[in-house]
Amino acid sequence: MDLSRLNEEGRLLWNQKAAFWDALHGDDGNQFHRTLVGPVVETLLGPCSEERVLDIACGSGVIARRLASLGARVTAVDFSEELLAKARVREHAGKPIQYLMVDATHEAGLAALGEGSFDAVVCTMALMDLPVIAPLYRSARRLLKPAGRLVVVTAHPAFNSNNPVFFAELSDEGGALRRRSGVKLESYLDVPPVKAVGAPGEPNSHYYYHRPLQELLSEAFDAGLVLDGLVERSFPASTDAKPALGWSAVPQIPAVLGMRLRTRS
Repeated sequence: MDLSRLNEEGRLLWNQKAAFWDALHGDDGNQFHRTLVGPVVETLLGPCSEERVLDIACGSGVIARRLASLGARVTAVDFSEELLAKARVREHAGKPIQYLMVDATHEAGLAALGEGSFDAVVCTMALMDLPVIAPLYRSARRLLKPAGRLVVVTAHPAFNSNNPVFFAELSDEGGALRRRSGVKLESYLDVPPVKAVGAPGEPNSHYYYHRPLQELLSEAFDAGLVLDGLVERSFPASTDAKPALGWSAVPQIPAVLGMRLRTRS
C-alpha cells in the first residue's frame, strides 16, 4: 500500500470539498461537533487560558476557534490549503489564531513548529482520515512541554467505524408496539481503508482508515505517551421526536472516543 500516494490523494479530495465542509460547519460546527466533539475536547483539555495550544488537522478551524474563545493562544495546521483559506476568513472571539499548512503525517514539519513549546496539542476527528498516525504521536511527544497533554477525539473505533449499518425496527410485544434503533457491525479487528461519505450531500468521498483500540493506543505508547483520560460520548437520550436512523437515535452507543495522553515521565 502506497501510503504517501493515498495521503496526497486525500489532500486533493479535501481541497475539492473544502467549501462544502466549511459551509456545513459554519463558525461553531454542526450538531455532531457542538454536542459531542467540542464538549469532549473541553472536558479532557481542562482550562487553557493563556496556554499555547496546537490544533493538528484543524480543517476549517471549528475547534481552533473554540479554543481561542477560551483564551488559548492557538496555532492550527492542516494539509489542505483550501480548508485553511476558509478557516482564515472566519471571525471569532478571543486571541488571533495562527494558521499554517503542515501535514499531520510529516513528523519533521510538525517538529519545526517548536519542540517543547506547547502546553497542549489537540487533534479532533482526524485520526481516521490519516494513513499513518505514528508521526503525529511522536511529534506531539516532542512538541509538548514536560507537563503538557495531547487530546485526541476520533470516531469511536468499536462503533463508528468504516462499516456501521444503522437499523430501525418496529415490533408488537404483548400488544404494545416497540421501536428499536441500533448499529450493526461486521468486522472490527481488520478493516481495510475505504472511500466513504463524510456527510450527506458532499461533492466527493474521502479515505477512512479504521484502527482498533489496541492499535490506536499502542502507537501512542510506542511514541512515549501514556493514557490518563478517556471519554466515550453519545447523543443524549431525548423524548423529542428524532430520526429513527443515525447517531441521535442511539443514545447508548458512543459515536466518539476522546483520549488524553501525556508524556511518559
